[in-house]
Amino acid sequence: MAVPKGERYVAAVSAPLLELVSARIDVDGVPAVDGMSLTASEDRVVVLGGAKALFEAASGMRVPCHGEVLVSGLAARTAARNGVVAGAQCDPPFPPRWTVKEYVTWSARIAGHVLRDARALAEQAIAEMKMFAIAGDRLDAASTQTRRSTSIAAALATGADVILLEEPVSGLSDEAARHFARIVLRALDKRPWVVFAARLPLESPFAMDADEAVLVLGGSVVAQGAPAELAARDHTYAVRLLGAADDFARLATERGARVTGAGPERTVDLGQLAVSDLLRAAAEARATVLELRPLAHAFA
Repeated sequence: MAVPKGERYVAAVSAPLLELVSARIDVDGVPAVDGMSLTASEDRVVVLGGAKALFEAASGMRVPCHGEVLVSGLAARTAARNGVVAGAQCDPPFPPRWTVKEYVTWSARIAGHVLRDARALAEQAIAEMKMFAIAGDRLDAASTQTRRSTSIAAALATGADVILLEEPVSGLSDEAARHFARIVLRALDKRPWVVFAARLPLESPFAMDADEAVLVLGGSVVAQGAPAELAARDHTYAVRLLGAADDFARLATERGARVTGAGPERTVDLGQLAVSDLLRAAAEARATVLELRPLAHAFA
């Protein structure tokens, strides 16, 4: 979806694709992301486990309360208003009587394109997604894939340099998800993109095409690297704790684990230990394990 256009800015060529600096993002007054910092520099990125609010902030739809959210070196709201980034929501509310073409054209118009150009951009974007989105289809009776295609076509029609996708294949069968992802990647062509999802199968075209994966737990980045590398870390867990996290880290390390991170979110490579050893270390440290997530499961 487009954010109304403002002055034209030029993104910094050497800037990271996505950057958060001590960002706090609130939803209804409650922090959904609190103090997160991350830098993703590759052109094709998957962010797994992050909150919906993170996608919204990166797309310019939500402004952080503190810190910064940057896309290609620009504040995300500025980037969205000025043709650098556009976000495709998973299942946005559509005007029920509108057609696919009306919605996609409207997105191009509020991005600042004159009517003639907006119509041309909409036709091109719909053509890219023609497998699922037909210009005359009414949105009130559209299938999930048609609605998702319309949202993505609306982002493409803005002419943005960077496209952000929220849960593009959520709820689809494995076969349908792979087919849909291939169509989307073909439509994205050479544009930089970021997919935000709770998890993705490693065999998903998005995961296979991505250069970089970022795993988020409880508002902190717990792992980052090539998707295949992170998926292979069967014995590595993201742990979120309440209480004496430093004492937990010391006890787990003494028993042979490798613990990284700071504060309540830690990443633990068990080595030869079992999960039960980890839980015993937490109990002895008087720390409560709030969440224990195998990193590899982000790609399940």
